[in-house]
Amino acid sequence: MLADLSIWHILILIAVITLMFGSKRIPEMGASIGKGIQAFKRGLQDAGNAIEEPPPPPPQQKSVSNSGAPKRLSE
Repeated sequence: MLADLSIWHILILIAVITLMFGSKRIPEMGASIGKGIQAFKRGLQDAGNAIEEPPPPPPQQKSVSNSGAPKRLSE
């Protein structure tokens, strides 16, 4: 379907879009679309990095070596 577009079709589409939005608004729309694409790519990259990084190891607890008897302060 898109293969049937000729140069005349493209020029007519550009003319209609220019008439609808005006020549000032088109660059603003392009810039906002570009920013949206950059934010989307950055989000995908951040999500990929979060998946690739292994989770941090759990904190190790100190082992208690006494047998449950209370320690003596003086002997």
